[in-house]
Amino acid sequence: MSEKQLALVTGASRGIGRAIAERLANAGYRVVGTATSESGAAAIRDHLKAIGAEHDALVLNIADAAQTDEALKRFVAEFGTPMVVVNNAGITRDNLFLRMSDDEWNDVINTNLSGVFRVCKAMVKPMLKQKAGAIINVSSIIGTTGNAGQANYAAAKAGLEGFTRSLAQEIASRNITVNCVAPGFIQTDMTDILPETQKEAILATIPVKRFGQVEEIAGAVAFLAGSDAKYITGQTIHVNGGMNMG
Repeated sequence: MSEKQLALVTGASRGIGRAIAERLANAGYRVVGTATSESGAAAIRDHLKAIGAEHDALVLNIADAAQTDEALKRFVAEFGTPMVVVNNAGITRDNLFLRMSDDEWNDVINTNLSGVFRVCKAMVKPMLKQKAGAIINVSSIIGTTGNAGQANYAAAKAGLEGFTRSLAQEIASRNITVNCVAPGFIQTDMTDILPETQKEAILATIPVKRFGQVEEIAGAVAFLAGSDAKYITGQTIHVNGGMNMG
């Protein structure tokens, strides 16, 4: 087994999650990324093994409690206890509140909030025995500002930040930090397909006048995972180009 410190990154098949997994792999961690499908896990595995043979991937659907429990038991048995856990996996089901269905609400809360609870529930116990580690939860500026058509997503991300602060207090004495990184508008496949008029409207609200890059989110995560951040816990680091300065 590799002597490198182990990092688990959920939702690592594309976008921000892929950039985080790549950044941690290049920083010297042994990275295991997750996706909800076999094909997604295979793509992560191929990408990470191009960096180093020690990296791997697994199928994990954090919306499914039974599958999450089983998959993470196998993860610990096969790879060991992680030093770093990055909860990045999430979904959107956008709709105006008056049109939002129970399923659209429940799906987002179940994945983006309860899913993180499930992952932490499985990982915290072995990390407590290890008496070291860092948990980084990927939130969003929407959890602070809200956004029309995203009441479910805003509620989940605001809840995630409250969960982070509470968990941080409970396990700080065991040398485990728990923090959030809250991206603003980041250039991904989702923003690339927006109409130019919508991009211009968004850019007008960003003081630095550009979308963020996935590497900038990965950099914040890598900082919180590293030794320079051992005295930082229960915090949300906003990476949003100045959209929110509170």
